[in-house]
Amino acid sequence: MRAAFFDLDKTVIAKSSLVAFGPEFHARGLLHRRTLIWGVLSQTIFMRFGADEEKLEKIRESVLQITKGWDHLEVKKLVAETINEVIEPLIFEEALELIDHHMAQGDEVWLVSASPAEIVEPFAELLGVTGAISSRAKIDELGKFTGEMEFFAQGENKAIAIRELAQKRDIDLNESFAYSDSETDIPMLESVGHAYAVNADRQLAKAAHESQWPILNFKHLVRAHDRTRSNVPYLLSALLIGVAAVLGRTYQRR
Repeated sequence: MRAAFFDLDKTVIAKSSLVAFGPEFHARGLLHRRTLIWGVLSQTIFMRFGADEEKLEKIRESVLQITKGWDHLEVKKLVAETINEVIEPLIFEEALELIDHHMAQGDEVWLVSASPAEIVEPFAELLGVTGAISSRAKIDELGKFTGEMEFFAQGENKAIAIRELAQKRDIDLNESFAYSDSETDIPMLESVGHAYAVNADRQLAKAAHESQWPILNFKHLVRAHDRTRSNVPYLLSALLIGVAAVLGRTYQRR
């Protein structure tokens, strides 16, 4: 069994999924305006320069403090009610075609994201993929977020989760694929036999050249419900993967 593992933010969608929900959280009284502005600024920096482990740790701690005391069921309800309007318009067409291509080939497709399960899992259902690996926050006996993390799907933790999943589901990682945009996901990319850098930040682009990983650029947006499951997208995606792999091998010979 093969699988394809897709990072979410800046790989499948064009911005941070957590920040995308900021206005909705603000509208429901969960976020202050100043916090919302901080999130937008952080998103701008993230999109332009990427984020290393230290920056992501700071973001993680800030998010945990902000969400402490939030009602878990209320957050899940908010996401369910707004995901089509908030996240679906941000999907990269190229990513969607690759996802459809892998599913047509019989591959399992997994989203792998540091974003919370309350966002990632419904989005995986919307796309119709196999499932998701995501961060999980601790919830107390009253159903409130505690401000602590049960599992943080970032850096090496993504690779660990992928290896555990592969063992449970008999996935051959040497024959599997991974797609991501960030240097923090290098362990995830190294865990499979076919790694692709997508919209790579500077450090990942450097690592991709050193490791002869093909680099893909996604830029066109499409809604998941607007896509047509014809053979044309699958053929285009197969061609895209093939050309990228050839370029990678050419670079390696050089």
